[in-house]
Formats: sequence, structure tokens, C-alpha cells
Amino acid sequence: MRKIKLLTLGFIPLLLICPKKDLTAQTILPEIERKVDSLVKIMTLYEKVSQLYAFRVYDTLAWDDEGNFKGIEDSERLKLGVGTFWSRQLFGLPVEKRVKCINSFQEYLLENTRLGIPAFVFAEGLHGYMSQGATSFPQAIALGCTWDTLLAEKIYTVTSLEASSCGVTQFLSPVIDLARDPRWGRTEECFSEDPYLVSRMGLAAVYGFQGRGKTIDENHAAVTLKHFAGHGQPEGGRNIAPVYYSDRYFRETHLYPFEIAVKKGNAQSIMASYNEWDGVPNHINHKLLTEILRDEWGFKGYVMSDGGGMDVTWREHLAAKDSAESGILSMLAGVDYDLSSTGSYVAMADHVKAGIIPPEVLDHAVRNVLRVKFTSGMFDHPYADPSRVSDIINCEEHKALALEAAHKAAVLLKNEDGTLPLDPKKIKTLAVIGPNAAQVHLGGYSAFPMLGVSALEGFEAYGKEHGIKIMYAEGCKITLNEETHWQVNEEPVMSTPEIDQPLIDEAVKTAEKSDAVVLLIGENELVNREAWSEKHEGDVNHLNLVGAQLDLAKALLKTGKPVIVILINGRPLSINYLAEHAPAIIEAWYLGQETGHALADLVFGEVNPSGKLSVTIPRNVGQIPCFYDHQPSRFREYVNADSSPLYPFGYGLSYTDFDYSDLKLSKKEIMPDGELTVSVKVSNSGKMKGEEIVQLYIHDLVSVPVRPVMELKDFTKISLKPGETKTVTFLITPEKLQALDLDMKRTVQAGEFEIMVGKSSVDVLKDVLVVK
Repeated sequence: MRKIKLLTLGFIPLLLICPKKDLTAQTILPEIERKVDSLVKIMTLYEKVSQLYAFRVYDTLAWDDEGNFKGIEDSERLKLGVGTFWSRQLFGLPVEKRVKCINSFQEYLLENTRLGIPAFVFAEGLHGYMSQGATSFPQAIALGCTWDTLLAEKIYTVTSLEASSCGVTQFLSPVIDLARDPRWGRTEECFSEDPYLVSRMGLAAVYGFQGRGKTIDENHAAVTLKHFAGHGQPEGGRNIAPVYYSDRYFRETHLYPFEIAVKKGNAQSIMASYNEWDGVPNHINHKLLTEILRDEWGFKGYVMSDGGGMDVTWREHLAAKDSAESGILSMLAGVDYDLSSTGSYVAMADHVKAGIIPPEVLDHAVRNVLRVKFTSGMFDHPYADPSRVSDIINCEEHKALALEAAHKAAVLLKNEDGTLPLDPKKIKTLAVIGPNAAQVHLGGYSAFPMLGVSALEGFEAYGKEHGIKIMYAEGCKITLNEETHWQVNEEPVMSTPEIDQPLIDEAVKTAEKSDAVVLLIGENELVNREAWSEKHEGDVNHLNLVGAQLDLAKALLKTGKPVIVILINGRPLSINYLAEHAPAIIEAWYLGQETGHALADLVFGEVNPSGKLSVTIPRNVGQIPCFYDHQPSRFREYVNADSSPLYPFGYGLSYTDFDYSDLKLSKKEIMPDGELTVSVKVSNSGKMKGEEIVQLYIHDLVSVPVRPVMELKDFTKISLKPGETKTVTFLITPEKLQALDLDMKRTVQAGEFEIMVGKSSVDVLKDVLVVK
């Protein structure tokens, strides 16, 4: 193992225009509020508006050869200041040069504008800083399968350090949507289908990005929680499609992770989502963006649009007549900042002069943006130090963390008759086969070209170290065009039987010469991705393996060789045939830059797999929705079909065996405000050291409103040596028993609660707690 429409302005309710209270008075840090007040008082109308949208540098002569910003064509515009800046010219530069360019731009703002307000520098950080050369960690759906909040915090701390060293001051991350429809192309960006697990992983991400203090230091950056809200369970699994969920369901599921990140994590920014909730597009949804987010939760940061989100309001939702009206409605609803549109906020000063936007509403938005700039320390440390970048970006310590994360993210789905781990002393020849074997796949929001260790490279390195001959065959193709990055918006060109059959025949010949086969199949970034438009799909109407991959797998299984199937993909796939016939299956998702090394370590037993599914894997698309925490009335079977999932939530095997026993409640009865502990003994009855994720679920047995059949309320990961037993204890607090009652208040109802502890959502020990 390596160490290393349609609303019209005349019908806007008064509530939209006049906030119920002075929200800025709720700030936690009075000294920052005083600075914001002082600055806003001396700003002109146009200087205020300039803080509320992005400035894009198109001038090719804006920087000289040394990286000094000149602002030739843009000098007049820049006199007003800018909220943030963006320049495609910087993307391909060496990182040290890019830092100098960013510093020079900030210096220009500080020295050539009246107020000297620095600009936000945004970056993506879904699974590492999205920049060439930065460390790439497992995709979010894979990180969710670690169930490891400490690991997640470390990863996002590294991500924040690498980005901030390059001048980044704010991330457009993390995504804390619920992955509740795997047809949705952005499933890979989510941690889990479960609100509790997402809330804990999301909170860890916020802590990692921002730190745990009330302000943000120079080694961290502000977060942007995405996408607010309901984005992960759209109608039909189609990106930006509407959601129709009740207020109760919405709050207890999709809103819950955001509430935790705001209240406990001090999240500084939130991005409105493209979809509509109950007929109101989220970008103009006052209930969501102001009443819930600010009035109820006390959010102090700023709300930004999604990219082009205000244009979606009028173009796709037909809820405004044009971009300008969409911008007006958005600001009145609570959107402070326009990330990118056709100019929704550019004419905002004219709207204020015309009396359409009250001055106090504009000031409220400006205050929210400036507050985050002060909280982030941008006025105190506006420049990054280019001299330290090379020692930080993807250093050996960060590579080692990426490898550890990849080890812990993979989920062992099947291991028939101890097929795994392979014994390196007995395997002389290993066939590495499949369309995902030789290429590096990192998933969406990755820098291009994608760099890392492919599966084939990882097995070759392991084989060289242990005297194992590695043979390779592609087997078939997923797409014919080069797997370029998702940002290219290239359409996938699917393969044909004429192309694939000879590749399958060659793969069979290769397999026949081997002692064992590792088959790497699944998806790539062209068939599983964010959908940018109706011509660039990322959503699907099936969950099957695309192309000839299943034919390839069947052909290899017929050889009689032990075939280890490794799935590299971004969404749950219905692999019914493989689940029945393949002796071993690993769900690897996208494991990051250390994919190859991690997979070799796992297959040969250098590392014991410990990941557990953070999403349910359905048998077919007809089962959707197929999340585990469904209502009790969803119990009937389909005709001549098994309605259980193919692999349940929380499931994952190990190379050792874990036994659960002696479930105990410290109290059998409590009052609604009472607490108790739940304990269980977990033993390693196998022959290998391993890590186990112990899961606590609760079910209110009789309740109105009706509660789900079970809800995850806690979890922990323990390490056990062979023969070792540990007692795991959970604390049950009123918060874990609460639910929204008929009056929409969080209460603990009297009655019986089933307490469940175990290794997955379908393998638990049970006891009953009575609440008086």
C-alpha cells in the first residue's frame, strides 16, 4: 500500500418590498457591521450596484506580459468597483502567473477606485480546487460513501488552502442537494439521498472551506451552499424541472441540510436553484429566500443567482417578461448578487431612480455582499503570496489524503466465496479490461485535461512491484469521441456493434490468458453530467449500462475466469445481471486522482474496503423514487417483480465480518425533553482488521403527521482488529426525536419510537422507547 409569468410588478405584495425587520441588526460581529454601515453611507448609487454583479475581463491587453493589470478598455467601468471578476484568459496560465494577475487586479481596484473595495475571486471546489495541478479528491457521491465527517473536513480544508493560496476568496461549493432521483445528471455532485447524512457531510465541508471561526482567515474562503433548494429531486429527473413538495416534506428533507449549514456552520453565501417550488421559481421566491432563510434561520450572508438563473426565470419558467423584470423580481425576493445573466442587475440603478426598487432594498443587498467581504478578511489580506503556491498545490501530504479518501470511498457490493482480495502471490497474470480502464475519470467540475492515475496505471504499478504481468484490452467503448471535459459541451457519440464486437473478442482472448480479470465499466463525463441545455443532455430515462458494456461483461464471465467488476460512474446503475452472476463487484464512483493506486490496493487486500452506500441502488428505473426513508403506505409490490432495492442505503461489505449484539437503551421511558443513550456491541469475527460504519435509525411507530419507516439520526465509524469487540454508544436527544407537527412546529410526540442500530438500513437490531 502506498503511503503516499406570471408576476407583474403591479401585483408584487408589499411584503416583498419592505422586509419585516432590519435584518442587518442581527449580525454576530458588531465591528464588521459598523464597517459595512460606514462604507454603504458614502457609496453612490452606481457604486452600490457595481458590487452586485460580476465584471468580466474581455480586453486581451488587460494584463501585460509580466502579469500587471492595466485595465485599458475597462478603466471607466472599473472606477465604480466590482463585485467579482472573471477572466477566461487566466485559466491556462501557470499558477504562479495567475496569482500575480489576480493580485494585480486587486491592487488596481484598491488604488484606482474611490473606495478601494476588493473583488471576490470565485472557484469551484466540489471535490478539490478546480484548477490544473490542484489535488483532485473523490467526487462528492463517493465522499458521501465514506460517512467520514472528519475526513471530509480535512479534504475541504486542503481544497480551501490550495485555492486561497492562489487568490481565491469564495467557493461555489459545496452542493448539499439530496440525491433522490438518479436519473438526474448531477447526482454525482451530491453526498447522499439522506438529509441527515448530507447535513453532516455538508457541515464538515463548510468547516473545511471556511474554518470554524466567526471570520475567515487567509488560508480559507467563503462557501456558497448549492442549490437552494429541491434541485436534487426534479420532476422526471430532468435538470431544473419543477418540484411540487409540501412545505412539511420540503423542510424536513431538502431544506434541512441548508438549515444546519446556516445555523451551525456560519455559511456565508447561498446560491438559488434553477427549479421552481410549488409554482414559484426559486430565484423570485420570497418565501424561500427571505421568510425562511433570513427571517426564520437568521442567515447573515448573501444570496447569489445561479449562472444565468435570472434568465431561466423568464426564458424557461415564463415568470417574467425579460431579463430586467426578472432581475427586479429576484432582488425583491431576496437575491443579492447576479452571478451571470444577460444584464438583470446592470440597470438596477435606473430601477431605484424610477421607484421600482426601494433604496433600502438595494442597500440591504449591498450590505449582505460587503458583510461577507469583511468577514472573509478581504480588506485585511487582499493579496495571495505566489511564492508559496508550488509548495502547497498537490503536495505529497495532499496526495496521501487523496489516496486515503479513495480507499475509504469505494463500496464492496458483492464478494462471492471470498473472491476478493486477490492474493498477489498466486496471481501471475492479471487482465485489466474495460472502457474505463486506461483513461482518467474524475467526474464533473474537474480541471481539463483530467490528470491522475488511471486504473490501468495503478494495476501496472502494483504488478511491477509484485511481479504480476498486467494485460490490457479496451473491451468496448462508451463513447467514440474523446472524453473531453463536461465544460466543452460536446455531445456524446455512441459506439456501434461493428466497432465494439472486435474489441469484445480481443478482450475475451486477453482474459483467457489471465489468472483473473478486473473489468472497469460504468459511465464517463459525457453520458453523466450537468445538463446545460436541451441539446446537451445529462439526465437519463434508464439506469442501465450504456452501449456494449453488459455484452462485454457477459462474454468475460463465460470464460470461467474470476471477474472483478469495478464500476466507475456518477449515479447508481441497475446492474441486475452482474449482481447475480459476477463474483465480485466494487462501486468506485469517481475516486479522484489516485483512482488507480486505490483500486489496486483494494483488489489485492492492501486496504480493507469500508465504504457504505449513501444512496439506494434500484433494480430498475421503474422503482424511482427509491430512497430508503419512504412513508409506511409505500409497501405494495409490483406485479411479478421484486420491489426491494438492488442494494440498500447504508450497505457495504468488508473483507472481514462484523457482528452486532446486546442492543441496550439506558432508559425505556423518557419525557419529551429527556435524553438517553443507546449502546451496542460490535465484534470483528473475521481474520482482517477493518472499519465499520455503525448506523442509528429511529421510527415513530404511530404518528400524525405520518413519519417515514425509518430515519437516519446518527452514525459513527470504528476500527476493529480480528477478535476485538467495542461498545458503541449514541446519545438520543429531543432533536433526534422531533418532527414537524400539524402546526408546523418541531415537537416530540408522545408514544413509542423504534430504535434501530446496525450495519445498513436493512440489517439492524431493534428496541422500543416510550415517550410519555
